[in-house]
Amino acid sequence: MRKGTKRKAREVGKGKSKQEEETNTQEQTATTEQLVGESVQEEPKKNEKGGVVKGRAKRAKIVKPDTQTEYFPDKRNLEDLWQEVFPVGTEWDQIDMVYQYKWNFSNLEDAFEEGGELHGKKVYLFGCTEPQLVFFQGQSKVTCIPVVVAVVSPFPPSDKIGINSVQREAEEILPMKQMKMDWVPYIPLEKRESQVERLKSQIFILRCTQRRAGLKHLKLERVKKFEYCLPYFYQPFAEDEFEQSTIVQILFPTEPPVFCEFDWEFDEPEEMADKFIEGEELSADKKDEFVAFVKEKVKEGKKSNREAREARKKAIQEMSEEAKAAFQSMKFYKFYPVTSPDAPDVSQVKSPFINRYYGKAHRVF
Repeated sequence: MRKGTKRKAREVGKGKSKQEEETNTQEQTATTEQLVGESVQEEPKKNEKGGVVKGRAKRAKIVKPDTQTEYFPDKRNLEDLWQEVFPVGTEWDQIDMVYQYKWNFSNLEDAFEEGGELHGKKVYLFGCTEPQLVFFQGQSKVTCIPVVVAVVSPFPPSDKIGINSVQREAEEILPMKQMKMDWVPYIPLEKRESQVERLKSQIFILRCTQRRAGLKHLKLERVKKFEYCLPYFYQPFAEDEFEQSTIVQILFPTEPPVFCEFDWEFDEPEEMADKFIEGEELSADKKDEFVAFVKEKVKEGKKSNREAREARKKAIQEMSEEAKAAFQSMKFYKFYPVTSPDAPDVSQVKSPFINRYYGKAHRVF
């Protein structure tokens, strides 16, 4: 082979090697830049004043666990109405027992809806409890059943409270406020964000502001008065059955005390005294004192009946025609809890009787 040919061949080989080296160098450079970009953070940028310009951080992607949406039933507008009404006359240590069940008063709520008995009317509500033997969850037991009485009237049916019991010698009629009770407007749930003074409520409830925590500072007699309270009502157009009653309660102060009912039309004080002496409930030396005590109570009873009749006649004479119409159109409605799986069934123990002042309800729900 000629020398020139060999030289040329070496130059061609040499050229290829150089080209391959350049290609390899470029690939290495690109690979290095890629690695540097993945592993090395860029230097923070600076503004004109030399401060560091913060970049927007990338948010980590949070994978939310699959959960089922939980739905709560919407509260009804008058759902807590029965709970807001004070259960007048209930013993303080029994009040919590009234709310041990989830009583359903949807019948009371429905009465205020369109077409209901109380819709569009001015109504005054008070509560009470009726201890009854009822059956629930396989057993029978005495339960304090909450009851709500609705009085349809253009004005409060009364501003007084009656206090009476078999343990008390005399009945008392006191102003409600003396027992920390009053009629207050009830605000439905959907309107409780509004300004109360701008609302024209048609529903008023009997509320008591006495705190149970403060009872320990009261005398026992004062505490017991709350338990003997009855919502008072005086209907001048209906002759009170007690105006004509010939029966008086006798609580003779001896040891032990003698309690009985005395009917002055049929009973004789001397005969009753002999009966108690014979039964060893009254000592013989107390007979004359007992007879005098009974005669005095009879005298008070007759005077009370006479004054009640006179007061009723006077009230009617002084009453305006508007007030007369209101009294004559006044209606009482009594609401018991409806049957539900969460509380005892009270459908068999309903009664139209409210109390000795209000008498019977016009309708029971």
